[in-house]
Amino acid sequence: MGRVLRVNLSEGRVRIEDLPSEDVLRKWVGGRGLGVYYMLKEVNPRVDPLSPENKAIVATGPLTGVTGIPSSGRWCSVTKSPLTNTIHDSHSGGKFGPELKFAGFDMVIVEGASEKPVYLWIYDGKAELRDAKHLWGKDTHSTTDMIREELAPVVGSDEAREIKVACIGPAGENLVRIACIINDKNRAAGRGGHGAVWGSKKLKAIAVRGHMKPRVANEERLEEVALKSMDIIKKSPVTSQTLPKYGTAALVNVINAHGIFPTRNFRTGVFPEASMISGERIADEIMDWKMAEEEVCWGCEIKCARYTRLVKPPFTGEGGGPEYETVWALGADTGTSDLYAVTKANYLCNELGLDTISMGATIATLMELVSLGKVPKEKLRGLKVEWGNGEALVELTWRTAYRSGIGDDLAEGAARLAKKYGAPEIAMVVRNQELPAYDPRGAQGHGLAYATSNRGGCHLRAYMIAPEVIGIPQLLNRFETKGKAAWVKEFQDVFAALDSLVVCKFVSFAYWADVLAEQLSAVTGWNVTADEFRKIGERIYNAERVFNILAFGDGEEYDTLPKRLLEEPMPEGPAKGHVVKLSEMLPEYYSVRGWVRGRPTRAKLEELDLKWLADRLEKEGLLPA
Repeated sequence: MGRVLRVNLSEGRVRIEDLPSEDVLRKWVGGRGLGVYYMLKEVNPRVDPLSPENKAIVATGPLTGVTGIPSSGRWCSVTKSPLTNTIHDSHSGGKFGPELKFAGFDMVIVEGASEKPVYLWIYDGKAELRDAKHLWGKDTHSTTDMIREELAPVVGSDEAREIKVACIGPAGENLVRIACIINDKNRAAGRGGHGAVWGSKKLKAIAVRGHMKPRVANEERLEEVALKSMDIIKKSPVTSQTLPKYGTAALVNVINAHGIFPTRNFRTGVFPEASMISGERIADEIMDWKMAEEEVCWGCEIKCARYTRLVKPPFTGEGGGPEYETVWALGADTGTSDLYAVTKANYLCNELGLDTISMGATIATLMELVSLGKVPKEKLRGLKVEWGNGEALVELTWRTAYRSGIGDDLAEGAARLAKKYGAPEIAMVVRNQELPAYDPRGAQGHGLAYATSNRGGCHLRAYMIAPEVIGIPQLLNRFETKGKAAWVKEFQDVFAALDSLVVCKFVSFAYWADVLAEQLSAVTGWNVTADEFRKIGERIYNAERVFNILAFGDGEEYDTLPKRLLEEPMPEGPAKGHVVKLSEMLPEYYSVRGWVRGRPTRAKLEELDLKWLADRLEKEGLLPA
């Protein structure tokens, strides 16, 4: 039986609890799923995300830190997002997640709010809150170093170097709605403003160190499935060749060649200078391969990690990344082809604690607003905000973290920014979360995935780029709408269960639900089938939708896309002339989901053992007929 650490910041105390019963765990597993379960049980969905009544959950899963399971070095944060007002999970790699498990805990539930800055120190099954006033205002790198230095007299200098830290930077402290949580200096639980939730609670950091080995139900079966999994990964070109060599930015030239690399705030899908910010150029010009080896996530054989150095002024520095989504958001989406400016802005996002996707997309929104004459010049304080200006990109990143000048508006995210300046239609968002690096006008199923994502605009709820562009597990006609609903549901359900294990989605380029179910079975002894694994994910996805319905009436009117993608044909490239035909796909999606107008029916919820949620919806008058 695993353990939960419950931290009440209002009272300044911690206590240890057992995980829920095995019956609950078999339904929700861990990570994202168990986080959703606790949020539904303990948090009023209508709560202000930045109030003490919201909770911040740090969760691992049954596969986290298990030797032999590929890419199991992850953890996830679950909360109600201040950006989207939805239930929200955000995931991160590195080494923090396994270390939390080694320290004796599967989950940390943070509730209430402290009057003064604190950090949580967890060491071999024990935990305490420590003063963090001296850390408040520090960036994430300094915070990590200072905590290790401070704890060295407690655990010894050698042991202190092994302490893993997750923390917020100035952006989280300043309640920036696109603030993230950074662990291991360069890894981010990036999306949805989770850093702002920590900031609202005055929680600066969680530091962990442990020596406990996760228990496994069947070591022999684990060894067998681990070898099988590793063999499949080594045979997949994506996981054995492309990602190790070029990282995620290998996609830059591929996506641009398909005409779906969003450029200048999705005004087109072709960026002529794409090669200037590509994975190939990063590998050739700014990679530090030795440091990249140290950046590899715990237990990972794919090794997509990047570590780079900039040595030419005006942009100098070093750090993790940049990743594909980052070079797109800070690059093509803002019209910026200067790799050095893009990489410098990436470093700042890591150090200040900002989501690179939302940061770049929000700057792109500002650039379009300025081009339309919507922003008074005095708001910019002399800064030349225009497409492709790398200096403005870097400066606006600083201003956002500190809410300085126009940065105070950027800190609210693209949707609120565009609305304030009178052009809400140019915010490329779903449920207020900025869309990522694929224009769905050239990938219809991906457009449906964006529109129906429970956490807002996201490529990780259902990565339809795999079948529509890459050809995994098979190549689909990316412009076809028929049949895409079933594909989207399959991805959403399997990914929800995968996120609850907690493992990296890159393994899905190599294997799917059957192997994941085998891994879960070996570790827990549950004998889960592939279909049962899918059902776990379906339960989680429906439960998230119920939370959102209770929170703000989520449903059909929110399952949509920005007007630009629905009504403005792609102006050039291989996807020229196309729009997202969402109206052709939504009815089919609701049918395969068992939903009515974007909401689960009682029959569907009861099928998933969620009668208690059907009853809540009915009591609120929100259950569809």
